Amino acid sequence: MTGIFRRMKRTIEAELFDIVEKKEQKNPIALLNQYLREAQKETEKVVKLLDRQRLLKKEFECQWQEAVRMQDKRAKQAVLAAEAGETELEEFAAREADVYKERAMRLQQSLAIISEQIMKLESKAEEMKHKLKDMDVRRLELMGRENAARAHYSMSKVLDEGTEANRPFGRFEELEQYIDELEGKVNKRYESTLMDARLAELERQFQQKEKSAQ
Repeated sequence: MTGIFRRMKRTIEAELFDIVEKKEQKNPIALLNQYLREAQKETEKVVKLLDRQRLLKKEFECQWQEAVRMQDKRAKQAVLAAEAGETELEEFAAREADVYKERAMRLQQSLAIISEQIMKLESKAEEMKHKLKDMDVRRLELMGRENAARAHYSMSKVLDEGTEANRPFGRFEELEQYIDELEGKVNKRYESTLMDARLAELERQFQQKEKSAQ
């Protein structure tokens, strides 16, 4: 049974790979956009983790400062108790000072660790941002190449003298010929209208002369 499931898994994986490969060949820009969106999400996750680490660092710093403050306070109180001859208070204050000292040391170590982690995360986040920007530039370059290729293809269909020969106005030469014919018709119509106007003017002048002669 295990062997059957393994073969089924390999078959499904192979089919999925084939589908993805065909899709990529069909529309690589769309897949690149999808990949960029996923990379953007991962980058945002890293940035959020980095912000959380910074907040933790601030909390560690507050805890460390408080421990140092209490260590110093208890140490001074132990001295005062010793001077006053209060042995029990002196021992209590000394023990408390030791506790706060150990806590401060532990917090200081944790601060050093988290500071190093933040530096690494900041470096990684910047690297991811630059990589994302480079990929976006690459996407724009590919889109430009794709647009240029599509434009050349469209122009080729118009300029091609072979495959588009039977389509009306499929070439610039046919468009030019059509425009020339249209201009010729317009010019003839204009000349005809001009002649009619001149003839009408001659008739008017002749009629005026006849009236003057009478």
